[in-house]
Amino acid sequence: APSSKALACPYGQLYQSLSAPPPMGSDSVVFVWTRPEGAISEWQSQLDGRPTQMEDLLAGVDLFCDAVVAQAGKCRLLLVASWLPSQAGRGLGMLDWSPDGNASRLAQMNLRLAQRLSQVKNAFVLDAQKWIDAAQPARDSKFWYLAKTPFTEGVHKAASADVKAAIRGVTGQTRKLIIVDLDDTLWGGIVGDDGWQNLKIGGHDPIGEAHADFQRALLSLNHRGIALAVVSKNTESTALESIDQHPEMILRRKNFAGWRINWNDKAGNIVELVKELNLGMQSVVFIDDNPAERGRVREALPDVLVPEWPKDPAHYADAVRALNCFDQSTITAEDRGRAEMYASERSRRVSQTEFSSPQEWLRNLGIRVNVAPVTDINRKRVVQLANKTNQLNLATRRLTEEEFTAWLGREGHDARALSVADRFGDIGLTGVISWRTDGDTLEIVDYILSCRAMGRQVEEFMLALAIEAAKEAGKSKVIARLLPTERNGPCLEFWRHSGFAETESNLFVWQTGQSYPAPPFITLERT
Repeated sequence: APSSKALACPYGQLYQSLSAPPPMGSDSVVFVWTRPEGAISEWQSQLDGRPTQMEDLLAGVDLFCDAVVAQAGKCRLLLVASWLPSQAGRGLGMLDWSPDGNASRLAQMNLRLAQRLSQVKNAFVLDAQKWIDAAQPARDSKFWYLAKTPFTEGVHKAASADVKAAIRGVTGQTRKLIIVDLDDTLWGGIVGDDGWQNLKIGGHDPIGEAHADFQRALLSLNHRGIALAVVSKNTESTALESIDQHPEMILRRKNFAGWRINWNDKAGNIVELVKELNLGMQSVVFIDDNPAERGRVREALPDVLVPEWPKDPAHYADAVRALNCFDQSTITAEDRGRAEMYASERSRRVSQTEFSSPQEWLRNLGIRVNVAPVTDINRKRVVQLANKTNQLNLATRRLTEEEFTAWLGREGHDARALSVADRFGDIGLTGVISWRTDGDTLEIVDYILSCRAMGRQVEEFMLALAIEAAKEAGKSKVIARLLPTERNGPCLEFWRHSGFAETESNLFVWQTGQSYPAPPFITLERT
């Protein structure tokens, strides 16, 4: 993870600081927050009312971007705050959005900044307007005269929270699952008392509209790859009938990765559901209108994020949109298709009951694994998997795309990306295995499998691939060194039952003179 030590830029030395190496080396996080007049000299002329050409302002932005891009090449993550007016005031009033107005020109400068930095994979622009919106008052001239900061403490707190969220997003600490209550949370009313026909969802009713908007906000997160689930004290058949039949429901059964709808303790239900989905408690957000239920889950499951929840449903949608625990550095095709993948997974779980043994079930799944080299097409997803996967992750390396590309370019280094599918559908690119060779040894460096593909013996299939690669390279042994974390216990458990010899703690060895039994029911496809 990036160093937690902070070092501030000396006042007035922006470009000198950007041209210098980051003081904590290539693992640093650099946050660049400037006043537009401090970064672009021509902007002060604009503020002073002197004639200024837009071309000159944009040339200043390009100069600033050149310095920022150069700094991005020296650090792990670079965050840049969008520009805001540093002084309160009306500007040109009704002319402020005219071609020569401050608002119009500052917007064009921010757009140029965003366009330039969008080409740099480890640089991101943070929307500073959100920090202004979060603080009242946001500006106070006295702060400037006393401390040379144009913004109040509330703005700085909001900025700090945004920076932390960005770091979590890059280092794989984002939340992946929202578990939501039903009665008076997902909809208005008590379905067991009122019946689904009388629930308040949508319609010409302020409470119903608020719940419908809350569902839309959840669906928006779902489309970004955040899974949804239900834990509710209700009769399951009654609750599911409401989800299926109510004409104003935004979220339907297909949108939920799973549910526990019964009269049992909600904390226990969450544990069961999260285990079923192969996730960790650190991935979960629990939303419930009842403060007693929130308190119970918060106390029993401290790793679950349980946000305080508004009493008024009118604020539900705003509350979920304000959560900063879902930030991602990329959104891939696998993310956008995750809801459908979870629906397919439910079908798989149901089908498992039709067979007498897990092995028989696996043989009838029709599992196909496509193995491909890492290329420009799939690299973004490969890096995302490395940064987001915790449970089945050998080294838990958190890398930028540039760092992984550089590592892959070294002599003796190689990697494969695995996409998994079966008769129920495409699970997507869910596995990565990389290795390096040295002497007579092939060392597995990354061994990563998404929770969606666990338990189908794709784990063993990946080891067979590595051993095959070692034999082709003429190596006599394969080794893997597990670096333990708080979350990769399942990976350690797998390796200790993999057939590899654990010659010392967390070091696993296979002699390539032995054949490794690849699962016979998995069909290999190569790209």
